[in-house]
Amino acid sequence: MSFSAWLSTHYEEQGPVKWLAFFLEVIAALTLLLLMLLTCTDVLGRYLFDNSLDAASELTEICIAIIVFAEMPIITWRGGHVVVDILDRFIGKKVIKVLAVFSIFVMSSSLYYVAHRMFFMAERSLRRGEESEYLAIPMGHIVQYIAIMSWITAGSVITYGLYILLFPRTTPPPADLSDTLPKLKEAK
Repeated sequence: MSFSAWLSTHYEEQGPVKWLAFFLEVIAALTLLLLMLLTCTDVLGRYLFDNSLDAASELTEICIAIIVFAEMPIITWRGGHVVVDILDRFIGKKVIKVLAVFSIFVMSSSLYYVAHRMFFMAERSLRRGEESEYLAIPMGHIVQYIAIMSWITAGSVITYGLYILLFPRTTPPPADLSDTLPKLKEAK
């Protein structure tokens, strides 16, 4: 199987979004592997040699930030967020669409504002020369990454929201299982 066939099999997105999703998931996977190796090394060093890695907590925090913000746009585009739709059957479809547009606006504008503030904080951090405690990593670069990924997620919210509104899913109604249970009991 060629790589492009494998990619098409495992990623339902189309065009550049497919490649972006693959690239971001590779970043998250490699970071998770690094985090696993870091944790194993830290624990082995602590218990076998009475000496843990000095920068383990620092690297763990950075790795978790990389993983979380690499996956945010993908989860948003795929609609993987938790959705509570308890009241949907009692509210009309037009009201649900209005609420969907409102939530898309609130989420995307919130992410945009947070990203804007984070980028400002990153620039200030770089100007001041703020670095991590043990490894002297410029923290402004990590914060810039968080801001950029938040902007990409805000764009994902808008595109996913428009996609849902313009091309609504047609799911079949759930099957009525009330008569299935007695039939199963009779079959036994």
